Amino acid sequence: MAGGGPVVLRTLSQQGWVRGSGAAVLSRLQDAAVVRPGFLSAAEEETLSRELEPELRRRRYEYDHWDAAIHGFRETEKSRWSEASRAILRRVQAAAFGPGQTLLSSVHVLDLEPQGYIKPHVDSVKFCGSTIAGLSLLSPSVMRLVHTQKPGEWLELLLEPGSLYILRGSARYDFSHEILRDEESFFGERRIPRGRRISVICRSLPEGMGPGEPGQPLPAC
Repeated sequence: MAGGGPVVLRTLSQQGWVRGSGAAVLSRLQDAAVVRPGFLSAAEEETLSRELEPELRRRRYEYDHWDAAIHGFRETEKSRWSEASRAILRRVQAAAFGPGQTLLSSVHVLDLEPQGYIKPHVDSVKFCGSTIAGLSLLSPSVMRLVHTQKPGEWLELLLEPGSLYILRGSARYDFSHEILRDEESFFGERRIPRGRRISVICRSLPEGMGPGEPGQPLPAC
């Protein structure tokens, strides 16, 4: 990422998944911006992809979004899943959400074409609560977070297929997040070629919203 100042890499099992503008921001957000590589097995990734493909195939890619945050996408909310997929989503809930958190009953599924991208944004508190957790399918990508008031503070998350990312607290509210377009898709000096990417996103309930209330326009989480 362009900009001055030191770049610090946090490593897991000798592979870097999170890098940032400095040790302080990495330390402060170590539990707020989390990547769990290999969360899904290859078989689990195939299970989700196979279940989602028929529904996504019926939709056309779009090039504008109600809040202008996404380009080259198709999306849906899904509340009915096979038992195998429900078991995966229960693992996501256990890994990412606290025992007192209620999840939105529908899961946001976002399909980005190879040239698609998500612009910097902070999800509205009307549509998402304090925690967002997403599974990445098909293609690696880089998610960039930038502090909305201090743009010199940033993180980049390497999201490989089968990984789980979690944004909570300050990372969710105080930092914008985006998925880099293919020509900008680098993790440090490492080129991360973009292909088609599907994300399966679970969200905690917005404050004051009951789980049975009608759905709202989809955020670009």
